[in-house]
Amino acid sequence: MSSLALLAENATSTGAATPADFMAARQQMAFTLGFHIILASIGIGLPAITLLAEWRSLRTGDAVYAELARRWMKAAGVLFAVGAVSGTVLSFEMGTLWPGFMDTYGQVFGAAFALEGIAFFIEAIFMGVYLYGWDRLSPRAHFLTGIPVVIGGLLSASFVVTVNAWMNQPRGFRLENGRVTDVDPLAAMFNPATPTQAVHLLLASLMVCGFIVASVYAVALLRDARAGRVDRYHRLGFAIPFSLGAVCAPLQVLVGDWAVRFVADNQPVKFAAMEGVEHTEAGVPFRFAVLEIPNALSLMLKFDANATLRGLDSFPEDVRPPAEVVKTSFELMIAIGTALLALAAWWGLAWWLRRRSGGARAELPWRPWFLRLAAASGVAASVAMLAGWTTTEVGRQPWIVYGVMRTEEAVNPNPGLRYGLYIVLVVYAVLAAATISVLRRMRRRPVPAAADGPSTPPEDETGATTTTEEPAADREAAGKETVGTGETRSGR
Repeated sequence: MSSLALLAENATSTGAATPADFMAARQQMAFTLGFHIILASIGIGLPAITLLAEWRSLRTGDAVYAELARRWMKAAGVLFAVGAVSGTVLSFEMGTLWPGFMDTYGQVFGAAFALEGIAFFIEAIFMGVYLYGWDRLSPRAHFLTGIPVVIGGLLSASFVVTVNAWMNQPRGFRLENGRVTDVDPLAAMFNPATPTQAVHLLLASLMVCGFIVASVYAVALLRDARAGRVDRYHRLGFAIPFSLGAVCAPLQVLVGDWAVRFVADNQPVKFAAMEGVEHTEAGVPFRFAVLEIPNALSLMLKFDANATLRGLDSFPEDVRPPAEVVKTSFELMIAIGTALLALAAWWGLAWWLRRRSGGARAELPWRPWFLRLAAASGVAASVAMLAGWTTTEVGRQPWIVYGVMRTEEAVNPNPGLRYGLYIVLVVYAVLAAATISVLRRMRRRPVPAAADGPSTPPEDETGATTTTEEPAADREAAGKETVGTGETRSGR
């Protein structure tokens, strides 16, 4: 009998949530988490991209880098504020939707949330200093105030992901007669799943942010191409974040393989659902959509073409996750990740050929078909991240804490949870519309002169300086040009 059927049968007699409210609670958590995780990814990646642009500005005196850094950090400030709202909603939902979970195990992973709060405050304080410090601090001091923003974002995300890792591999406590005893917060935080999940999430966040930002400039470059002009501002605005995404893409493939092997060893039922292994057998083929390679899955996982892998039929029906959902989301993540890897490889090859040719202009990466694919990469990377989270969360079902507490045991038993879902959908729709409206207004460049450069830019596609150098006096003068708001870079 399915978990929902059992829930429906016992709802009246035990006071448990109705199936409709239980499903509404899961849908609300999934929606708000999906909304927040994209904002969190931008919050992790965009400050890093901004600092890279500002570092190039300090090194070269180039006003275009300075303008990019200024505009990116303003956008990061807006998205940080929206992310703070959505993150606060998530923290309230943990208590209002899943009180059984928080009441029983809150003391185990509470330290991780406390450390996340400290990291968040550090990030917020220094982001305020960084934004306010434009033209008020020396260039070097201003750059240094951005470093804690990046570190705070990375630490904040890492501490949060330790909680999710703990839900997959619970450690650091003992259960005695249904009560938690002998709590060890450090053992809970640094559980076996923490290294794989933390590295996988941080790389995914940098990759998603890089492709999202680059996709905006890819659209602008397509517009410029149709107008028959070359805009160096948009080229650099594309090259910096796209290069970050391109570097992270192959690393993510390696970390993803590590994560899948970890799941196969520690959550075999989730692995069987991910790979669509219905029956326990030796020499399991690798199946992906319509593709099937005999014995390949056994060979890839165990380095033995005839190795036996457990199938879903070897597990009781009431502990199996929704296999089709898990398999579809996993395949979607893999397909998009492979496509992004191919796009990143093309970009890397073009960069290498340019460097090998001694700085001769390479037109291939700027062809319309490449830019169209790059323009789609931001949405594609976001979908891949959401598909990955679906694989992780749905694949753990029916457990909220793997092997210890079932999800229906954690849900709020009070009626009316579905009305909260309706309210959240409306509020988030308004929040998303307002955010998009603000960002669209911010995209207008008040001083176009800084973006107009020679048809052959002095930087290559990744922003690295070529053999064509500007005189030192010109670079110094460029550093005093107006950037964006009409204030001078040297007037800090």
